[in-house]
Amino acid sequence: MKKVVAILASVLAVASVLVGFQLTAQAGQEPASALSGSSFQAGNIISDTNFYAGTSMSVDGVQSFLNTQIGSCASSSCLNVGRFGMNSRSADPMCNALTGGSSLSAAVIITRVAAACGISPKVILVTLQKEQTLINGATARNPSAARLERAMGYACPDNVGGHCDPAYAGVGNQIYWSAWQWKRYGNPPGTSNYFTWFNPGNRAVQYNVPVSCGTKTVAVQNRATAALYYYTPYTPNTAALNNLYGTGDGCSAYGNRNFWRLYTDWFGSTTGVSTSAKGTLDGIATSYNAITVNGWALDTTTNKSTRVDVYVGSKGTAVQADQNRPDIAAAYPKLGAKHGFNQRIPAAAGSQKVCAYAISIDGKTNQELGCQTVSVPDGSPFGSLDSARAVPGGVAVTGWAIDPESSGRIGAHITVDGTIVKKMWAQAPRADVGRAYPSAGPDHGYTATVTAPGGSHRICVLGINVKNGGNANVGSCKTVDVPGSTPTGALDSVTATTSTISVSGWAVDGDSVDPITVTVSIDGKGRTFTTKSGRGDIAKRYPAYGSLRGFEGTWTVGNGKHTVCVTANNVGAGGNASLGCKAVTVTNKAPIGSFDVAKAVSGGVQVSGWAIDPDTSASIGVDVYVDGVGKRVIANRTRSDVARSYPAAGPAHGYDVRLGARAGSHEVCVYGIDSVGGSNTAFGCRTVTVR
Repeated sequence: MKKVVAILASVLAVASVLVGFQLTAQAGQEPASALSGSSFQAGNIISDTNFYAGTSMSVDGVQSFLNTQIGSCASSSCLNVGRFGMNSRSADPMCNALTGGSSLSAAVIITRVAAACGISPKVILVTLQKEQTLINGATARNPSAARLERAMGYACPDNVGGHCDPAYAGVGNQIYWSAWQWKRYGNPPGTSNYFTWFNPGNRAVQYNVPVSCGTKTVAVQNRATAALYYYTPYTPNTAALNNLYGTGDGCSAYGNRNFWRLYTDWFGSTTGVSTSAKGTLDGIATSYNAITVNGWALDTTTNKSTRVDVYVGSKGTAVQADQNRPDIAAAYPKLGAKHGFNQRIPAAAGSQKVCAYAISIDGKTNQELGCQTVSVPDGSPFGSLDSARAVPGGVAVTGWAIDPESSGRIGAHITVDGTIVKKMWAQAPRADVGRAYPSAGPDHGYTATVTAPGGSHRICVLGINVKNGGNANVGSCKTVDVPGSTPTGALDSVTATTSTISVSGWAVDGDSVDPITVTVSIDGKGRTFTTKSGRGDIAKRYPAYGSLRGFEGTWTVGNGKHTVCVTANNVGAGGNASLGCKAVTVTNKAPIGSFDVAKAVSGGVQVSGWAIDPDTSASIGVDVYVDGVGKRVIANRTRSDVARSYPAAGPAHGYDVRLGARAGSHEVCVYGIDSVGGSNTAFGCRTVTVR
């Protein structure tokens, strides 16, 4: 089966797991009575105690088991006679350090990995059979290289012809990485809390790969059962359980059924254990970042004190049960009174599952004394970073901080991008805080201004712990844009029309809350003016500096290319800052038109034609000159023929004017006038004789 492979993490070694148990059946011994599928517990396939019993079989015990199950090997590749390689491994959160070798027996590999990773050798043996039939049967007596390559079915493709990743292939690699992965499923300290979907609780588990086969709601009871589901994510259906040693129907999956059946046939109950350890978990009390457990534990075979393993989550602590308990002496007169325990144990804040186990005097078996989920309060400081905003001089910070174990002031350290820049006391009066936390009182406020260079910065306030817990950021950190002593801003836009250039942008100087000046230079000629346009976006970014941070202006220029540069002028420390330069081109098209008619009329000259400025659809002026004396008219008469030729301009572009003139010969000239003061266009001159 394909397995989920977690990302490796080279961090602290995992806490120790529960001790192992003695075999409840001899190796290879058949069960006393036929096993029934009705006994299969989908939510408790195997107990944590049995699953994580890393030292429950010796090398000799595993070798004897392999010899019995495999029998006479038909080649040199059987697990009871073959020699296999295994790499040495350093310790990580899943497994302790492991010594490898180039020619090791399978029994040595199994027991070394089991002890290093805290996974029962029995679990490994069962999985070798479940996945590749390497322990019992014809295949086990002459396994192929392909079978050995994928011995535990870990990180190998399901198709028969596919090869495993070399990093995980081979007997040694397969056994190590499977055990490593089973431990990783428990999210031990030093790893992420990645594996959660099969954790103890009600879980929907598929019957088989096709979703059409449906799911079963399984009340997963322990980490070991969850690990099996992560490894093989299906639960047997009724058909598979009704034919426990055969096949079911098209929706039957057999992996976890076969694991349970093989383990039970070979080693006895997957959940039961016989132990001489006894005891009671009388109570669990919580305090800041700690729990206190009390009760009693003993081994009925001796009057010596034994130990109790207390687990807070996955972290175990050994507690000696050696305190005086007269009531236990009365109940067990031959064993004495030194069997009580009362121990305070550090615990992370939040919901924690606490379990206690009485350990037998030989350390081989244990008895669960009980589990309880408790809420552990946090003794670390808490509070609020009310505000952090850029102001002249840096960043102004305000808020409050309290340590729940003290009504006095506590330290509050301001950090900028993770570096402490100011240490102070949270001791200023805050009536609102006093009302919310009357037992602490009001004197827990802080306010300060810290320096910070221009740019974006993460501002946090670290509350300094008093007793239990640890230093902690109070409230949520804030990201603040600081303008800095040298002005900052932007040249947002430079746009050109037919005769103008328009410029806009914004500027702020961190040393002043007042508007500042900017200099706009066009082709080297500058004009300085003050930022006075409202910019709400800049006010949101720099609240202390207000909204009057924008600048904008328009200048009339000639045709051609122009370079526009803007400089923000410094106030106080720092220096002027360029906001950038942009090149634009101003293109003013000259008027077009026609001098259609110039004719003599009674007492003068009649002139007509049409004129358009391509830069506008509006009617433009036309200057008509007679012997150098001009008259301005507007070309706004309807000319449908012009509209057909220049539809974007429309028809209102004709001119028809009569100018007085004495009898004689006259020169008549016509000019189209540019709409924005650019170059005019001469439409021509004609000679007209008035009689």
